[in-house]
Amino acid sequence: MDVRLINPFINATINVLETMAFVTVNAGKPYLKKDNVAVGDVSGVLGLTGVANGTISVTFEESCILTIVSNMFGETMNSLNSEIADAVGELTNMISGQARRELEESGKQFKAAIPSVITGKDHSIIHYTEGPKIAIPFNTDHGDFTIEVCFER
Repeated sequence: MDVRLINPFINATINVLETMAFVTVNAGKPYLKKDNVAVGDVSGVLGLTGVANGTISVTFEESCILTIVSNMFGETMNSLNSEIADAVGELTNMISGQARRELEESGKQFKAAIPSVITGKDHSIIHYTEGPKIAIPFNTDHGDFTIEVCFER
């Protein structure tokens, strides 16, 4: 997979979480994901069409997303609920939007679908294209999260 399609999602993830939730995030080493099991407890999944078709997902450990949403809302969030799910969908949208703007600057146009949110331990993330799933782990002081980017070959 072309790294020029992946880096904008890494950049956007860092920017969105640092500016919207005041959380310092550190990107780990990308790896090829072989299964569909989410590494987190709540995931936002969004389809993309354009120069390539694909999906992105952002999956958060519970402790991580509770801190992020607490920071965003200015109030303590204690459990996964519909407000958390809505925030994950919105974060997925914001990350996608920023990444797509960066991709547009290099001449790559994408349109995004409305994100879906999935919750629960060991839930599945289904990417709707037949391509490699590149996972990028991130860590924060309050837990971990992972983005997955999958574009058709």
